[in-house]
Amino acid sequence: HLLSMRTPTAMIVGLVLCPCGILLTLTGTLAPNWRQVSLIPNQPIDFVLEQGIWDLCSERQSSHQRSCGQADELGYFEQMPVRVAQGLMPTSLVLTLVGLVVATLGVRCWQEEPRPVLAGVAGLVLLLSGLLSLVPASWYTHDLWALPAPDGSTLVVGYSLVLSYLGSCLEILGGLALALSFHLCCKEL
Repeated sequence: HLLSMRTPTAMIVGLVLCPCGILLTLTGTLAPNWRQVSLIPNQPIDFVLEQGIWDLCSERQSSHQRSCGQADELGYFEQMPVRVAQGLMPTSLVLTLVGLVVATLGVRCWQEEPRPVLAGVAGLVLLLSGLLSLVPASWYTHDLWALPAPDGSTLVVGYSLVLSYLGSCLEILGGLALALSFHLCCKEL
């Protein structure tokens, strides 16, 4: 027992990817730019409407004048993909925090040996949290052009949606890496 077990690479990978994932998912959840609406008829050419899951902002790109809290005249926030995102994105963030706490307890930080069962459970929790944020991002993307927007305007994917996707994927990969810790339990038996 003189040689203590080194922290497995999979655990380290999981503990690196998941915090990166939660930062991207948090930014994607809070920033009001899941979709950009531009070239709106009867508006200046540089006028852009940014639609998030919590807020609507408008910006004049030439002067960088930005105004948030715009009125939802088209019923954007009542749409199912937006409502689902409002529920699942915060749930995913909370679950990710729980998973990271459990992972920290399972991966060797202040103890002699890593706890593979704890790390594996954390991996499953983090995998689930990644899936919970991937579902609304995917659904929103699928319905991006069907969600209400002014007639004749141009719609593009916003950076918040891209960050939510990336964060979800990092959480899923990190969760899978940590879930690999379960194989260490089998080795010990």
